[in-house]
Amino acid sequence: MADVSSLRRLADALKLLYGAEAKEWTADNVISLVDELSVIPQEWLLENNARLLILSGNGICFAFMACKAVNGNTVDLARTVVFLALVCEKDLYCMDWAVKMMQKICKVFGTRAERTNFLQNVENAFARIIINMLHSVISGGRDEEDSSFLNLFHLVNAQANFHKEILYLTLNSPSF
Repeated sequence: MADVSSLRRLADALKLLYGAEAKEWTADNVISLVDELSVIPQEWLLENNARLLILSGNGICFAFMACKAVNGNTVDLARTVVFLALVCEKDLYCMDWAVKMMQKICKVFGTRAERTNFLQNVENAFARIIINMLHSVISGGRDEEDSSFLNLFHLVNAQANFHKEILYLTLNSPSF
């Protein structure tokens, strides 16, 4: 995992590039930069990418995720949602932020079928990532720095809290 202060400085730089004063950089340039950072090999974990998106603010996070939605990258987008929830859980951010971001992204999809497919991908991503972390814990190949059990613990809590926020939103909606 990357140092949080380094990610914060990178996020601040992205906000400067994305801001209204930055005339040389378009939103697409910043989204492409964030996307390029996320494909750097294994050293750059999905958790770091999610943390960077959170630290970069709603505008950059939404633009990055909406771009994935528009381009049909729903599996990658779903994994991003899972890791946003994980970072919210680990770093004690409000989980309703991740749920509301997912709601905003759902509005990007043009049809109910696309939204349903995306939401199914989010659920499948939670399941796959939990199973992969569980395999890592069970395999027992741990070193001194291994935190696979703690990551699994946080992910299971993240999933529970994420779904709790969805239930709260559902119960508080006027159509319920």
